[in-house]
Amino acid sequence: MRAIEITEPRKITMLEAPIPEPDDGQVLVKCSHVALCGSNMGQYTGVGVWGDLTFPNPTGWAGHENIGIIVKSRCDEWQEGTLVLAQPIGYFGFAEYIVAEPPGIALLPADAPDVGGLIVAQPLATVLRAMDQTAGVINQRCAVIGQGPMGLIWTYVLWRMGAREVIATDLLDWRLEWSKRYGVTEVIDASSQDVVEKVTELTGGEMIDFCVCATGESDALTTASKLVRRAGRLFVFGMPDYNDQAFPWYATFRNETRIINCVGPECAAYFQIAADMVIDGRASDLASMVTPLMPWNEAPKAFEMYADCAKDSLKLTLEL
Repeated sequence: MRAIEITEPRKITMLEAPIPEPDDGQVLVKCSHVALCGSNMGQYTGVGVWGDLTFPNPTGWAGHENIGIIVKSRCDEWQEGTLVLAQPIGYFGFAEYIVAEPPGIALLPADAPDVGGLIVAQPLATVLRAMDQTAGVINQRCAVIGQGPMGLIWTYVLWRMGAREVIATDLLDWRLEWSKRYGVTEVIDASSQDVVEKVTELTGGEMIDFCVCATGESDALTTASKLVRRAGRLFVFGMPDYNDQAFPWYATFRNETRIINCVGPECAAYFQIAADMVIDGRASDLASMVTPLMPWNEAPKAFEMYADCAKDSLKLTLEL
């Protein structure tokens, strides 16, 4: 099968690898689409904690956003020929064939007009799980730091879950233009504006009830911590690149900020509801961020584009 291997920082090798075999309770999926994720970028660039990785990385690692057809099933509830969103066991998803098992499998309609766009259900599932880890946002003032794919999904979900305001910040103006499509009430260009001063002005000094830091950058997390009102909530969602990094712990402690985070394969339990939301219209607008779609053989270019935040490169997806 076709597969990708990160052989050294910022170097992709396209190779042939053995097709895996499913065990009892598992299925084999022939992939049509594989998406890149921000969590892959540290692994690709070798930055921070990722610099301790052994290169080359294991073949196919760490892709985890896949769509395809079940071609072999050893799981009674899943039939061969079914189109699915699937989370590969072991995160070996940068490959033509993957092995998956429930609950990391979601049914997709065989006649979907935009199969590639449905892959946004995977990152949507991670946000739904995150929201399930904290209190609601109805009539609350919210902010999202970072408007990459995950930040945009957070912006979209918060607005539709009843937030009174959703303030979005990013260093890239083209990302903020995308924010305006997804229900944001105010955008702040962090490349030219002081985010803390602007939020203080916009809120009359009341600050933010619920702030999401959707990027792992240290400066962004520090900024996010300064936006939260006393006893407000800070959701640390972006994956950090460094184990040890500066953070205003004293001020955060004195502010009684509630800090929440979540990460892990448990989001698979939310795959089907996320897929249903994209299919039935509740979250279909998010499919437009699956851009660009690129052929499998352009994977080296795709990884560089994602790492460099190339304009209008959001949920970049490879087609097999």
